[in-house]
Amino acid sequence: MRPVFLRILVMLLTFGGVLSSISSAAAEQARPNIIWLMAEDMGLDLECYGMAGVQTPNLNRLAQEGALFTRAYASNPICSPNRSAMMVGVNQNVINAQHHRSNRDVPLMAPYKPITYWLREAGYTALLGHSTVLEKGTKIDCNFKTQTTGPYDGVTQFGIFHAREDFSAAQQPFFSQIQLKVTHRGDWWKGVREASADPVKLADVELPPFFADTPEIRYDWATYLDTVEYMDAEVGVLMDDLKAQGLADNTIIIFIADNGRCNLRGKGYLHESGVHVPMIVWAPGLIEAGTVVEELVTTTDISRTVLELAGAHQPDYLTGQSFLRVAESPNHEYVRTARDIWDEIDECSRGITTKEFSYIRNYMPEVPWATDQAYLEINRPALHVMRRLKEQRELTHAGMTFFADRKPVEELYDLRNDPDQMVNLADDSRYRDALHDMRNRERQWQAENRDFGLMDLGRRSPDQGMGAQLVREGVKQQAPELWERLESGELMATQAWKKYILKTSKSK
Repeated sequence: MRPVFLRILVMLLTFGGVLSSISSAAAEQARPNIIWLMAEDMGLDLECYGMAGVQTPNLNRLAQEGALFTRAYASNPICSPNRSAMMVGVNQNVINAQHHRSNRDVPLMAPYKPITYWLREAGYTALLGHSTVLEKGTKIDCNFKTQTTGPYDGVTQFGIFHAREDFSAAQQPFFSQIQLKVTHRGDWWKGVREASADPVKLADVELPPFFADTPEIRYDWATYLDTVEYMDAEVGVLMDDLKAQGLADNTIIIFIADNGRCNLRGKGYLHESGVHVPMIVWAPGLIEAGTVVEELVTTTDISRTVLELAGAHQPDYLTGQSFLRVAESPNHEYVRTARDIWDEIDECSRGITTKEFSYIRNYMPEVPWATDQAYLEINRPALHVMRRLKEQRELTHAGMTFFADRKPVEELYDLRNDPDQMVNLADDSRYRDALHDMRNRERQWQAENRDFGLMDLGRRSPDQGMGAQLVREGVKQQAPELWERLESGELMATQAWKKYILKTSKSK
């Protein structure tokens, strides 16, 4: 009964429920409609990827009827740089969009344009969001000058989409980008769990080895999986709407996460749990049902593929490759990832991932993984629980990995034998050839591309006094009991704290 209940819950909790179906008498379109579903802050945490404890029947079905990609990677482990890369089809470091929520007033440099520009030139209607998903799914979050809707010329006009509207038969052919926000950390998490008729059982959770196994961490993980189930039910509602309008036979759905899960070693880090993301493509008549693709793909591959599917212009600057034939002809010998500024934390790391190995070059090894970043402290209960266990000398060796005083300059992991990346082989002489190979791949990329994230290294000014910092300090001072509960590992409604801090500050 869980899928049925969750589908009803989605309709009750979102804005107005599912809109009335619009009958479609339109003839079959020569070009397909394209729906890009982008879940937020998710790892490979779906039932079809083998995640324990979670039930995702709708995405399971899309995978069974389409293609499941097992080695898809974000080009950055943080939302806005990776979204920038996907919106343009070019690695974020090449277009100066590598720092989180930077350059919001700076137009894209020539010749780069958003892929929606080329889609609109090709006659597609570019739509954003859908009324049936949490907060209507209208997030863009790019690190260059944009306006949500309107024309685009990159000089005085910066509109990305035609409209914030649900897809419909009248708008064919359409490109619809829908954000599935519920999996992002938010005050709705506890509400989703409490409203579920069958929440994920703590005993069913399987934690990675670098987590301490405590009731608080299990509860936080289970609640995250509850939001994954809610998101899956949203996908089911969207599929029902597509069918009701007679659009299912001529629509392609691409599902992916914008970066890894919001937890330790996840979002914000170049390890697998930060950049290795789920990806499913549903394309009846184009992709054979039950296809499993084990080749490497990266998020900018989606950009080129969307343009190819639409018959739109594919500019020469695109750095991705179409994945339509990737099962027969591999696209990449490796995929590349990068991490730069995130809020108040200045960081610079580069990653190369092949089928066998993961290599990370840390240009600022003095910056540890477990920083005092406000976003982490407000949004990751496991951080506080494990800090306490560290002080009590009760963390396992694997658990201590995240809390090293500094990062190594180089990291090398054997992904086939060590998928959780617990053993750094960079100093192991048996892997000298593999290390040299990965170094050479990174050198070659740097020789062929302009990396804006290295050009400003040592001259950066990360943001200070941001909302999360102000909230953290305000709560510590004005409501220390709330902060104590957070430090105990309790999952808190921390986004509401900002209103509380502003209200109490004004009353003084």
